[in-house]
Amino acid sequence: MNQGRGADEIKLRHGDLAVRVSPRGAAVTAATYRERPFLVAAGGPDGAMANFAMVPFGNRVEGNAMSFAGRDYAFQANTSDALYRHGDGWLGLWQIEAASAEHVQFCFSRSADTVSPYAYLTRQEIRLAGDALVLTLSVENRGESALPFGLGQHPFFARTPKTRLTVAADRYWSERPDNLPDMPGPVPDHFDFRFAKLLPQMWMNNAFEGWDGRAVIAWPELGIQAALEADGVLDRFMIYMPVNRSDFFCLEPMSHLPNGHHLSGFGGLKPLAPGEVLAGTVTIRMSALPVQAEG
Repeated sequence: MNQGRGADEIKLRHGDLAVRVSPRGAAVTAATYRERPFLVAAGGPDGAMANFAMVPFGNRVEGNAMSFAGRDYAFQANTSDALYRHGDGWLGLWQIEAASAEHVQFCFSRSADTVSPYAYLTRQEIRLAGDALVLTLSVENRGESALPFGLGQHPFFARTPKTRLTVAADRYWSERPDNLPDMPGPVPDHFDFRFAKLLPQMWMNNAFEGWDGRAVIAWPELGIQAALEADGVLDRFMIYMPVNRSDFFCLEPMSHLPNGHHLSGFGGLKPLAPGEVLAGTVTIRMSALPVQAEG
């Protein structure tokens, strides 16, 4: 394990795969395969994160409030956004529990307070295995009562003019003006990636369900591709593409829908009793593609 930029960055390497990580948010700050970037720094509070963990759940909570098991709970905004967003882990400084040249394991804990009623212990392991980047996230309820928990990873994938995405889903959620999910329905043609296709040149911030946990991203100009696999608990995903930047897009494996606290069945959020644990793993396996000739 090598550290750079003071003590805030850790460098991992295995063969053609190189990754930099930070204890801030247990975040990946850069990831390259054969010296070509496949994750890019574009997110987080200062735009320096290429992937961060979403815990104890991802996305937003409508009205900064929820009800569960007959009790009402309140949140406070944790960023410039009006709504509490993406949990606390991405904003916290995590502790290093174990590290080597090819892996690092972080932990982070918090107590309930006025910002969030959640008390928990979470761990994120970032490991290089062959040509794969493996992200394993877990959360344990350390509170006094059961609460609905969720997990997610928020990678910022490189985007080039020829980037192609392959991912299948059975259901799509439209988006409300306040960036929360609106209504479920069939996947629209322009958001249907069952067969490899270019990303649309338009705003996207939508949730998808009925996913087998697999996706493929190909970068013909870079001569590389990523095969993403999320385990069973991460059975939903978000796609986010802003219109003011064209160098990245996000495909976010999640265990639940955004604003799940206000949806039927809590949108997939899992009630955890004190001491219970939820865990999920995302693997991004890299390989080479033939470089296409220009013309």
